[in-house]
Amino acid sequence: MHILFIYWFFNELFLTYSVVFFFMKGLLLLSGGIDSPVAGFLVKNKTEISCLHFSSEKIVGRESINKSEKLAEKLNSKLLVIDFSFALQEIVNKTDRKFYFVLMKRLIIKTAEKICEKKGFDFIVTGENLGQVSSQTLDNLVSISFGINIPVVRPLLAFDKQEIIDLAKEFNTYKLSVGPEMCDVLGPKHPATKSFHLKVLEEEKKAGFDELIERLVSILEKN
Repeated sequence: MHILFIYWFFNELFLTYSVVFFFMKGLLLLSGGIDSPVAGFLVKNKTEISCLHFSSEKIVGRESINKSEKLAEKLNSKLLVIDFSFALQEIVNKTDRKFYFVLMKRLIIKTAEKICEKKGFDFIVTGENLGQVSSQTLDNLVSISFGINIPVVRPLLAFDKQEIIDLAKEFNTYKLSVGPEMCDVLGPKHPATKSFHLKVLEEEKKAGFDELIERLVSILEKN
């Protein structure tokens, strides 16, 4: 009897969660790489998503924007684009270089949180995968998400790279996604693989994150 009750309880909980999730709207952080469109496909059948791409057009050109436009079309989703080249330069010029990738990701997710608040999105979706790159170690993921008040969904967190590549091929996004990662251009040779959130908060103050986020959100509102 107890086993039947437990089964019923968790079955009802899952159904309730699925129904709620279905009526929510997600904002996918679409990088133009392999991982994020796969994350989008895993979520899009359960809920409505739009895509947000942070470009560094003034530094590396339009390649990542062109890729993101094609990937968003594959996902049948609206694409929002913000050029944050000036913000990346502020991070490079004013902070400890080894935290560049953590600070870049944190700026992206904090800006996305503000956009969610303004445009009525319920959660953020990312293509982050545990331990795949320096900013995706457990310590750094904690630092990146610290103080974020909106849910961050990471569908690929425990996938290995080959599983993600196989899914990208299945979803027909792999050929669109391959190529150099544009976000690496300003990165250090030896990025931090461990960080403490208080140190990261100290570094983001040096770069003036509050002002940068306001400028980034205003860029989107003007477009």
